[in-house]
Amino acid sequence: MPKVNVLSQTGEVVGDLELAPELFDVDVNAHAVYTVVKNILANRRQGTQSAKTRAEVRGGGKKPYRQKGTGRARAGSRTQPNWRGGGMVFAVKPRSYRYTTPKKVRRLALKSVLTSKVRDDELIVLDALKLDAFSTKQAAEVLKAVKADQKAYIVLGEADETLARSFRNIPTVETVVVDSINVYDLLRFDSLIMTKDAVLKAQEVFHA
Repeated sequence: MPKVNVLSQTGEVVGDLELAPELFDVDVNAHAVYTVVKNILANRRQGTQSAKTRAEVRGGGKKPYRQKGTGRARAGSRTQPNWRGGGMVFAVKPRSYRYTTPKKVRRLALKSVLTSKVRDDELIVLDALKLDAFSTKQAAEVLKAVKADQKAYIVLGEADETLARSFRNIPTVETVVVDSINVYDLLRFDSLIMTKDAVLKAQEVFHA
C-alpha cells in the first residue's frame, strides 16, 4: 500500500497518508490512457470546418467555351473541381467528433495516471489549503513552499472561490474540484497537488 507525506501549505511535513492501492497502485495501462486522451481531445473539437462543393461555389451557369475546336479539354462549367475557384469533390462540412469511451476504460486510464504520479513523486498531498483573502502573491508562496512552482494541477475536495481566484492569475496553474479531474489535464501538469480531503473523496468516488 503506497504511502505519502502530508504537508502543510508552508511545506512542513505534518503526517503521512496511506493511499488506496486500487486507485494509486495499479498496473499502468498506457493504451487506456492513450484512448481516453484521444477521446477527450476529439470531444473538444469544434467541428466548424466547412468547404464548398461545386453546387455551392459561385458561377457555372454558362458553358465556358464551345465543345470542340479550341484545343482545350472540354468543360461544361467553371465550378468543376479541377478548375481554379471550383468546388471541392468531397467538401468537409460541420460535424461533431464526439464519441464515448467505455466507463471501465476511463477509470483504468485515470487510475494509471494517478499511479504514475505517485511513482514519479509528482503527487503532493496537503493537509489543508486555505487563504484568508484573494491573493495571487500568497498563492505563489504556497506553490514555492511545497516545491511545486512549475506547472501545477490543484485538486480540491470542494469548490473554493477564494482559492480559484487566487491561483487563476498564475498561467501554469489550474484548480479543479475532485470530481472534475480528467486524464488529459493530469498529464498536462508536472505536479499534482491534492488536499487530504480531495484524496479521500477520490478514493471514495473512483475506487470501482
